[in-house]
Amino acid sequence: MHFDSFQFVDRIVELKLADRVIRTEGRLPLTHTIFEGHFPRYPLMPGVLLVEAMAQSGLWLVIAVTGFQRMPYLAAVKDAKLRSFVTPGQLLSLSAQLIHEGSGYAVVRASGTVEGKPVCSVEMTYRVMDFPNPELRAGMHERARRIEFPLSALVDG
Repeated sequence: MHFDSFQFVDRIVELKLADRVIRTEGRLPLTHTIFEGHFPRYPLMPGVLLVEAMAQSGLWLVIAVTGFQRMPYLAAVKDAKLRSFVTPGQLLSLSAQLIHEGSGYAVVRASGTVEGKPVCSVEMTYRVMDFPNPELRAGMHERARRIEFPLSALVDG
């Protein structure tokens, strides 16, 4: 995870377009200034960032399903549940399933685990639109390469 660039997905572990599911991972950094205040001498990943990590997993799923032709923007968060703490150095495993896509919106259910134990879950709605410019689309392609996005899955799907 790269807090400074707001990138919480380190890699795509699995992408199944036919099933409309994705599995991702992100390892929390051992140290970061965010932990200094959250909380002193007991560092925890803020719950809002757990929701953001799940949202990013869903974003990559929607981008993949639309073949990198459409850009999802988080529009609503529903039923977010934070069940346990995530601490520096832990590997956060995330999964997301697209349950609706159409009419300019997508709905995704996502969850996160650490060492197989549930830590968070959420249902999110995204507004799905054309990329506003070619530079953003190219930038998302570049970011996809950095997180080991299996671009071949878009062809082989």
